[in-house]
Amino acid sequence: MKDVILGLVGVGRIGVMHANNIAALNGVLNPEGINVRLRLTDVAADHARTVAAGLGAGFLPSVQALLASGIDGLVIATGTGTHPELIRAGVDAGIPVFCEKPVAMNVADALPVLDYIRDNKGVVQIGHQRRFDTGYLEARRAYQAGELGWIHSLRAVTCDMTPPPVEFLATSGGLFRDCSVHDFDILRWLTGREIVEVYAKGSNNGDPAIGEVGDVDTALALVTFDDGTVGTVSATRYNGAGHDVRLEIQGSRRSLIVGLDDKTAVASAEAGVGFPAGEPHKTFAERFDQAYRSEMEAFVELILGRRENPCTPEDAVAASRVADAAQESLATGVPVRVAQKVAR
Repeated sequence: MKDVILGLVGVGRIGVMHANNIAALNGVLNPEGINVRLRLTDVAADHARTVAAGLGAGFLPSVQALLASGIDGLVIATGTGTHPELIRAGVDAGIPVFCEKPVAMNVADALPVLDYIRDNKGVVQIGHQRRFDTGYLEARRAYQAGELGWIHSLRAVTCDMTPPPVEFLATSGGLFRDCSVHDFDILRWLTGREIVEVYAKGSNNGDPAIGEVGDVDTALALVTFDDGTVGTVSATRYNGAGHDVRLEIQGSRRSLIVGLDDKTAVASAEAGVGFPAGEPHKTFAERFDQAYRSEMEAFVELILGRRENPCTPEDAVAASRVADAAQESLATGVPVRVAQKVAR
């Protein structure tokens, strides 16, 4: 049986989720003779030791010690500001890296990281988990197969049930960079086209503290693709009905909605309609539970050389370019062209 040893940096909310998913991989991969083992580290050492003990994982006191321990892949689940340094460290160690989005706080900071990865022949997968969601995968398949015809409208929705801590929002880079970047990524991935212009508006009707740290709690972006197709991307922190992530794709032949099921956080105003009948998701982790599991399985397959990189750093930075343009439009009140190249 072959061992694949993953090193995880960061055991906050996302890191603990990844740690649990890594620990569960043996049940998925064991039929192929793969034994996945986990080692982790975090500056909050006591918490990290507790997480490690609960999962039967190893604890290392530092990133340097983790990298020196002989791991086969590095998983980065720390704050955005640490991503460039940790990506470089993994590349220097000569191992594949998985890093939560984004590559860096903004595109300008990400470009030198892309150069470093390229120059050192690094392998880095960025965490855009929606690419592994069954609904998005089916919508992409249907579009590429010609079943939808040509697309005339796209409407992407991402709604958190409750906002994250204001302390997080103060450093997140804004609602479009933190939240809607997932929609920008999936729109590019699904259509195979580039977003070339963004016009954004936002509002603050919830906690005033969100505005005080420079963010909005609700926003809408009108996006234009390079073939003239238009779409909207909306997001909010205050969707009391539940965590709601959907994508409506309307084509000349057929329309599809990703995320429309019995857990969708909506209700019909029409008489006699009982759909949806289930309990809505409350968090993104619930909504994309299986996608996150599949994403980490894909990383192990990438380490083993069994698949192509499902989300390259270049992909992630392309989505971040759109998010940067959306934040600029939000601040200026005018449409903004999406930069294809950013000066260093």
